Amino acid sequence: MPLVRYRKVVILGYRSVGKTSLAHQFVEGEFLEGYDPTVENTYSKILTLGKDEFHLHLVDTAGQDEYSILPYSLIIGVHGYVLVYSVTSLHSFQVIESLYQKLHEGHGKTRVPVVLVGNKADLSPNREVKAVDGKKLAESWGATFMESSARENQLTQGIFTKVIQEIARVENSYGQERRCRLM
Repeated sequence: MPLVRYRKVVILGYRSVGKTSLAHQFVEGEFLEGYDPTVENTYSKILTLGKDEFHLHLVDTAGQDEYSILPYSLIIGVHGYVLVYSVTSLHSFQVIESLYQKLHEGHGKTRVPVVLVGNKADLSPNREVKAVDGKKLAESWGATFMESSARENQLTQGIFTKVIQEIARVENSYGQERRCRLM
């Protein structure tokens, strides 16, 4: 019988970047055409990776800005984060940098499992953020970078698979650092 692991993942980003669309597309397999500002939604889905099953609890948050104060409920007991910006909004990209700093400080400056997502890749003609800039930012954090399109269901499954892998990678690296050696 496979081991079932619970993972709480929070989706953060500026308003209208597609956080809800990514979560809904991943869980329900459909794109929501209308835009209704989110207060906070939760989604659950079982995801199988190899021999393990993961009960993924997604917290879809209201849009944040650079002045947002992140409540402890988005820090305590959270295993990983999906930080989302729109490739058509430089401002949303700048807000993500600020949100990451707040997460980093909230977690006591330890490694935080993060997947940085440039969403709305299907709107490339209106692009304000180059893929290379997203990749550089993610690398500076030690995070994974992906571009996606919730509308076209481009990489939505991959984003949440990747965040689970990032959580495992960070947890495993901490396990190695905690070993005690007597000499």
